[in-house]
Amino acid sequence: MRNDMYNRFELHTKWVDTSGQEGEQLRLQDVDFREFDISNIYLEQSFIASCTFEGLSLNNIDFHASVLSSSLYKNSNLIHCDFYKSDLSYAEFSNSNLDTVRFSRGDLWETLFNNATIKNCNFSTCNLSLTDFSYASLTDVDISEARLEGVLFYGVTLRNIKGIEEANFHSINIGSADKPQILKGQEARDWLRMKAEERK
Repeated sequence: MRNDMYNRFELHTKWVDTSGQEGEQLRLQDVDFREFDISNIYLEQSFIASCTFEGLSLNNIDFHASVLSSSLYKNSNLIHCDFYKSDLSYAEFSNSNLDTVRFSRGDLWETLFNNATIKNCNFSTCNLSLTDFSYASLTDVDISEARLEGVLFYGVTLRNIKGIEEANFHSINIGSADKPQILKGQEARDWLRMKAEERK
């Protein structure tokens, strides 16, 4: 199993390096990546849905332009990772530490970031629909041109949030999932701005 997997990693590397002319795109589902050393593995432009990265330290991993939906990254440390243009719908980053991670142009539909510590991350032009940031801490985060609809911010800590004026606010929920308190449009923008300035 392990040798077969590393062989598939090598075929994917060749597929990326040759722009699909050789090798084979990595397509995996329900794989536990805790069993493999992926520190020097090409994972960009891959299809790895419903996979587990739980509890891992992921440094300088390039996942850009990948399908990673329903995958688990909870209780993990992610530093200098790239999820540009990736599908992370229904993925979970709960209780994780994220520093200098690029999510821009990604799909974060119902993605869970509850209780996560998020610093220096880029969410610009993301689809943040029903994304859960409850009890998360966001510092030096860029949301410019992101689309926010039904985003859960209950108990969130915000500091130095960039791009508030450029973001597209449809609605946010500042209450709990059980007792929602919905703010829309400019009211949502004003609340986020005020919340981000509270500790300054």
